Amino acid sequence: MYSRSSEPVRFERDCAAVLVPQGDAVTLPAGSVGYITQALGGSYTVFVEGNLFRIAGQDADAIGKEPVEPLELPPGASDETVEQLVWKQLRTCFDPEIPINVVDLGLVYEAVVTHREDGQRLVEVKMTLTAPGCGMGEILVDDVRNKLELIPTVAEADVELVFDPPWNRNMMSEAARLETGML
Repeated sequence: MYSRSSEPVRFERDCAAVLVPQGDAVTLPAGSVGYITQALGGSYTVFVEGNLFRIAGQDADAIGKEPVEPLELPPGASDETVEQLVWKQLRTCFDPEIPINVVDLGLVYEAVVTHREDGQRLVEVKMTLTAPGCGMGEILVDDVRNKLELIPTVAEADVELVFDPPWNRNMMSEAARLETGML
């Protein structure tokens, strides 16, 4: 869900949050009042007292929302099925300020599914940022890692932030360019 309007919220409990775009971890106290400005991929961007904060999906209950349902895979799922779920999960990762997922923004250069020695799966991702100095870089990397490690049989996600080649708007999907007006 993305809306150009804002939904009012009251924090029902103390809640871990990340200050956008600086990336600083903070705690918003119970009783805080704000507005949801973006609700995409299971996380929320809220406007509270003049600042934007990102609320992780597992903390959705703090603002009266339902946490995301656990992922499922059929028994004996193939690497191809897991890879499809990897790309689906990547499409649930959003920059807190831009209502477009990291895949359509062109930030994901590579996602490879392999097996570790113990038989569990490893997902290796190479991704970039729209700007090298983005304060949300590590937050986006952690979001990608955490969401990929929710996939059954994936024991580890190794997410590497790279800047070669540098990102440019031509890497965005056509739909993303239309959405942002970057034609």
